[in-house]
Amino acid sequence: MIIRTAIVADAPQIAALWNPLIDATSITFTSEKKTIDGLEAVIRARGDAFKVIEEGGTLQGFATFFQFRAGPGYARTMEHSIILASQAQGRGQGKKLMAALEAEARQSGVHSLWAGVSGENPAGVAFHRKIGFDVIARLPQVGYKFDRWIDLVLMQKIL
Repeated sequence: MIIRTAIVADAPQIAALWNPLIDATSITFTSEKKTIDGLEAVIRARGDAFKVIEEGGTLQGFATFFQFRAGPGYARTMEHSIILASQAQGRGQGKKLMAALEAEARQSGVHSLWAGVSGENPAGVAFHRKIGFDVIARLPQVGYKFDRWIDLVLMQKIL
């Protein structure tokens, strides 16, 4: 298992991990599939703030962070995303991937890291609790997907 900074050549495998979740689950509120061109641009823009976990030449997941809200007052507050392949879950890979992402965030001067977790993703909430995130708020009915309203659970970790 290798954790490294994402490169543009990873975009097709990242799309292959992410798009089925966009299509079939409510763990993400978006219904727009990720494009390879779009992912390549994000990887270039985020640099070391985009990590992947690779095993046997295949990506098993990724994690990235980005500014929580626009403006200089939020420059040290980031939100993150993490996606793991089903075969990588429950094996400690998510914890290792997040440790690498948090180390990068600390090195970049990030003070506060946020997770926006779908209220229909109790495993995501449990995972974040396990790695030191606290539930700060539950925003009722702020996401809409599959013809229903979904709560958003905001979780925070002070680095």
